Amino acid sequence: MRHAMESPDPNDHLLERILSQENMVGAWKRVKANQGAAGVDGMSIEAFLEFARLKWDKIRESLLACVYQPSPVRRVEIPKATGGTRPLGIPTVLDRLIQQTIYRVLMPMVDPDFSGHSYGFRPGRSAHDAVYQVREYIREGWRVAVDMDLSKFFDTVNHDVLMHRVARKVRDKRVLRLIGKYLRAGVVINGRLQATRKGVPQGGPLSPLLANILLDDLDKELEQRDHRFARYADDFIILVKSRRAGERVMRSVQRFLERKLKLRLNEEKSRVVKTDKTRFLGFTFKGAKIRWSDKAFREFKRRVKDLTGRSWFVSMEYRYKKLAQYLRGWMNYFGISEYYRPIPEIDHWLRRRLRMCYWKQWRYARTKVGELRKLGTSLDAAISVAISRKGPWHLARTLASQIMR
Repeated sequence: MRHAMESPDPNDHLLERILSQENMVGAWKRVKANQGAAGVDGMSIEAFLEFARLKWDKIRESLLACVYQPSPVRRVEIPKATGGTRPLGIPTVLDRLIQQTIYRVLMPMVDPDFSGHSYGFRPGRSAHDAVYQVREYIREGWRVAVDMDLSKFFDTVNHDVLMHRVARKVRDKRVLRLIGKYLRAGVVINGRLQATRKGVPQGGPLSPLLANILLDDLDKELEQRDHRFARYADDFIILVKSRRAGERVMRSVQRFLERKLKLRLNEEKSRVVKTDKTRFLGFTFKGAKIRWSDKAFREFKRRVKDLTGRSWFVSMEYRYKKLAQYLRGWMNYFGISEYYRPIPEIDHWLRRRLRMCYWKQWRYARTKVGELRKLGTSLDAAISVAISRKGPWHLARTLASQIMR
């Protein structure tokens, strides 16, 4: 008999704790706050509450009886901050809720055992912390990066390997069976259902936690070897002091990933380089200073051009709103860069883009003259630019138009 003062086993009545009313209420608050698009059933967040009132008791019974079958996820492509797109799986609202209830109970069980070098999707940790850690290693003299890229990680996770590691933490076979069902639920791409014999769909609340459980073996292996490294989800970097050491480490870690975790390295994107040539989470390093990467900045300019495009026929109020949302998000993330020189130039470029939008919207010479006069431009200067045959981008830089701030 367990001693009265002994802490309860977190695996005791695990599924019942997951499906408890208290946990369900907390999970629903999170799902509702996150909003998100509808899954394959087309049900919105707003419509779900009434559905749950009518159906939840039967759904809970099916979960306890291990006969519940999750719906497949809807696959979409979303843009990445650093360019390109990544696949995102959108579960139904019901499955998001159930996954969130599982996450809320499992996360406190497994997170304390995770490595201190793991920064992704963990309470009190962020991508910025991972970047700062890399900067600290660089300051200590570890200036060669083993930059390793896992090939399509979320699409290629071996289910058996993953579930073996989940089973180390979770002993309730009902919960293991439910997680396995989510892994095999399938995905709908362009209206067609595809089986998921491997992979963890990005987008569900469980995906980041499952990825951390699997890659914790990698973290522990690197710690045992006394490597300097940081990992954020499937993005990780190892710091060494020489190219020869880096090439040796890369070969060794590649063997571990392939043999133990059944993961493959993207050899075209993986490389051993000096730290000022590497990219990590959208940043690079010049000496021991953090900078946004050239790739991230190119994507920034592309998105701003989209939002200030002359052919996007929306009100300036709406344009300002969407542009401000994007700029705040970009600066919240990339604002830790310690490279300040281009900021005035970026500011001038942004203002010129907006002046160009006004110029395009005004269209007619009479309108241009009137609007410029309202802003304080002299009549002669306003007429001069209003009748000019030069394009909006050029005219947005003239002295007369620059009174628009």
